[in-house]
Order: sequence, then C-alpha cells, then structure tokens
Amino acid sequence: MNSRLINTPRLIGRWSMLGALSLAGSVHAAGAFTEESPWMTGDWGGARTELLEKGYDFSLEYVGEVGSNLDGGYNDDTTARYSDQFALGVKMDLEKILGWKDAEFKLAITERSGRNISNDRIGDPRAGTLSSSQEVWGRGQTWRLTQMWYKQGYFDDKLNVKIGRFGPGEDFNSFPCDFQNLAFCGSQVGNWVGNIWYNWPVSQWALRIKYNITPEVYAQVGVFEQNPSYLETGNGFKLSGSGTKGMILPVELVWTPKLNDLPGEYRLGYYYSTAKADDVYEDDNGQAAAISGASYKSHSSKHGAWVVAQQQLTSHNGSAARGLSIFANATVHDKDTNFVDNYQQIGLTYMGPFDARPKDDIGVGIARIHVNDDVRKNRRLVNDLNNVADYDNPSYLPIQDTEYNAEIYYGFHVTNWLTVRPNVQYIKHPGGVNQVDDALVAGLKIQSKF
Repeated sequence: MNSRLINTPRLIGRWSMLGALSLAGSVHAAGAFTEESPWMTGDWGGARTELLEKGYDFSLEYVGEVGSNLDGGYNDDTTARYSDQFALGVKMDLEKILGWKDAEFKLAITERSGRNISNDRIGDPRAGTLSSSQEVWGRGQTWRLTQMWYKQGYFDDKLNVKIGRFGPGEDFNSFPCDFQNLAFCGSQVGNWVGNIWYNWPVSQWALRIKYNITPEVYAQVGVFEQNPSYLETGNGFKLSGSGTKGMILPVELVWTPKLNDLPGEYRLGYYYSTAKADDVYEDDNGQAAAISGASYKSHSSKHGAWVVAQQQLTSHNGSAARGLSIFANATVHDKDTNFVDNYQQIGLTYMGPFDARPKDDIGVGIARIHVNDDVRKNRRLVNDLNNVADYDNPSYLPIQDTEYNAEIYYGFHVTNWLTVRPNVQYIKHPGGVNQVDDALVAGLKIQSKF
C-alpha cells in the first residue's frame, strides 16, 4: 500500500486534532473514552445530559472509508484510497426550548474529502463505474449546508410538516448506510437519477407533508427544488434559488408492521420531475440523434418508482435487539431520459451473531444495475459513425450493460461511539463494461461519534 496515495499526513493530522479535542474533554469531564458512553468525549461533566434535557442535542460525527483493489478492475496496479466525512450539527426540541408542541429544528454542516478507488482503479475512465466502493465519496469534496429544516406536528403529530433545506432521501426511499458499497447505502433512487434527486450531503429547498393513517401506516408527499447549481463545489452554502430548473415531486406510502413482534418497514413510492430532460437516443423527429446530427429530443418531465422492504425475522432469547433481518430494494426509471433504467438489490444482516459480541453485526448484499438499452444503441451508433470498433482505441465509447455489486462486512461494535466494519466487495463488469475484469476490493469503514 502506498501511504502517500491515501494522504496519510492529512489523515494523521485530522485524528490528532480530534484526539486533542477528546483529551481536552476528558480533563474537564468524566466519561471521555468510556465504552458505554454514546460519545467519545463523554458527557462533559454532565453538561451534555443537561443540554439534552433542555432540548439541545449537539453532534459531531465522522465516517472514514478505505478501499483497496486486491484484484481485477481496469487498472490492476494495487493501491488504496481514503475518503471521509465530518458532520457537525445540532437538533433542537422546540417544545422543551420554546414550548412549541411537536416542533423540531435541525442544522447540519458536512465536509467531505479524499479519493475513490472505483474512479482511480476499478472503472474504465471512459465509462466509470455505476456504483462506488466508497459511498462516502462524492458530490464534491467540500463543505456543505446539508440540513436546515423546521418540523411541526399537528393533531398530536398525526399530521407532520417539514420545511427548509434537506434532501429527498431523508424521508423518501430512505435506507440505512452500514454497507460501504453505494449500491447498498441510502436512497437508491438518488444513486441512479442523481442529476435530479440529490442525496446527502446536498440539500435544496423543500417541503414534506406526512399523514399518519394508522399507527403502522403513513403517507407522505414532497416538493423539492431541482437546482443543478447546488451540485457545484463552490455552492455548498448557496441559499438563493437562481438556477432552478423545476421541481421533483415524490409521493410514498410506508407500512411499519410488527410481524411476530419483530419490526419491519415497507415503502412504495413514485417521483415526478417537472424539469426538462433530454432523450437518450432520439431527436425531435424520432430519428437517432447520433445519425441525424440534430439535438436530442427534449422531454417536459421524467419519472420513476421504487419499492423498499426491510423485515427482522428472528430474535435472540426474546430480545429484538439481536437477530436476522432481510432487505430488498428495487427502482425503475424513465427509459426515454435516464441512463440507468432499473436496479435491484437483496441482502441480509444479523445483529449480535455471538454471545460474546452481542452488539456486532454482519451484512451480506447483492445488487444489479442495468443501463438503458437505448443508451447502448446510441453508443454503438457513435462508434460506427466514428469508424471505431476496437475497445483499446482511446476514441472508443465502451458499451455499458449491467454491473453487479456484492459485499460482505463484519461490524465490530468497539464502543457505543465507535464501529469498525472491514468488508470485501466483488464488482462484476465494472461500469457495465464486459471488457473490464471483475474486481475484488477490500474495504474498511469507520463510524464514530464525538
């Protein structure tokens, strides 16, 4: 491993700084580095608990991910890449602070940095990869305003309204992020229509209305500003609406049953974008734009749908804190306008696999990402027009079909504030390009709360 390539001096500097902060906290407050504490820096001599009781929940969280290409990929020169994210925030219980019943406020700022092994080694640079072996990398390695919202409940929180700056994946098509591969982390809609659906850490002006139909069923609808300028590195704190192209309107029905007293969550949703979107193949006359030379047809909208299922199946000695759970995700997207037209994922997790390690967890997942048939047709036409048929020719556009991702991890619950998840990933046809060797990636995900 070339330590220079993963920016070791910078990494040491970061951890030294955080260590100094933690040690400073331990001088003034008991409980720093205590295994059972939810925070590395402890309770600050009781001040943190006092703030929580008053309605102030301050947080500083860290995620770091290492990826190393053990074998295969476009470039099999083995190395490693490191990427990370800090998230600093505060959540305010406004009922405790101001007496506003069922009211909350959240503010979060994030910073991402580092590099990604998928970009640098796994994928053909002319095509890239569809997923990413380091999910925390992306959307510009920079500081961003990620959350700034106000949430208000009405009628004993039967109706709940959220307004401000946030991304759709917080509420719609949401999914945990314990795996390191992006194909198993967070809102999958945002991974495959990222030009309109902006996942964490990008935020946009938004409104979400949720109605609890029964204790186990709720429906929600949202309106999110679709503004591509927010994706730009220099616009992490942009608040103006300049550059807005339209809106994305998600709707979702969520069922959260207890089956045999074990929790589950099932989501069915649909999104509609009002922004114009280019066709991936045809011009305005229905001809192949690559042949006619005309502009690609402009559509007035694009749309898609999703389904998410999570269900715990077993418990341990009557405790739902341990046991086997399964999950599945699927999305479908507008074939006229979207690069990826469908995606599927399935897997399982097991919490507390060993009595000696009751808080550890294991995860296994497999995902399939399919490129739109019209995208492939278009690329073949471009190659034919350029009279390029040799994959090794730099001018050749790789034909992309289906990429498969698999991951297995073991999560060491080191303390209540530190989890370390070594993992192994297998990527078949990186970028959906059959000519690229299947890749084996070793990963390490670190999650900590300070």
